[in-house]
Amino acid sequence: MAKELDERQKKFLEILFEEAAGNPLIAKRLAGYSEGYSTKELINSLKEEISEATTLFIAMNAPRAACAIISGIDSPTQLGLKEKLSAAKDMLDRAGHVKTDKVQVEAMNGIMILPAKDKSEED
Repeated sequence: MAKELDERQKKFLEILFEEAAGNPLIAKRLAGYSEGYSTKELINSLKEEISEATTLFIAMNAPRAACAIISGIDSPTQLGLKEKLSAAKDMLDRAGHVKTDKVQVEAMNGIMILPAKDKSEED
């Protein structure tokens, strides 16, 4: 059951991934919390909501990572391409779009392994 957030908590979560660029101190200040309010206490009270917002933020930015990979194909000589592709791959992995490896096994002469016979069947 999701807990009901007050206006400052909602504003904190919105600002955290926008203007504050992930910095909770800046988000706390911009959301209207006093300087004396504990950042640790605020984060602790919103940790589930922050985790959900992080997952959503990664999902929202996964298309940018896919486009970065394609831009590397189109323009393979751009500066910092290796780092850009590595970051894009990590982002897609975290968003759940991992590379799948397919293994195909072929055998010329099939062998079937059967379980051992029960001693009672031999009698």
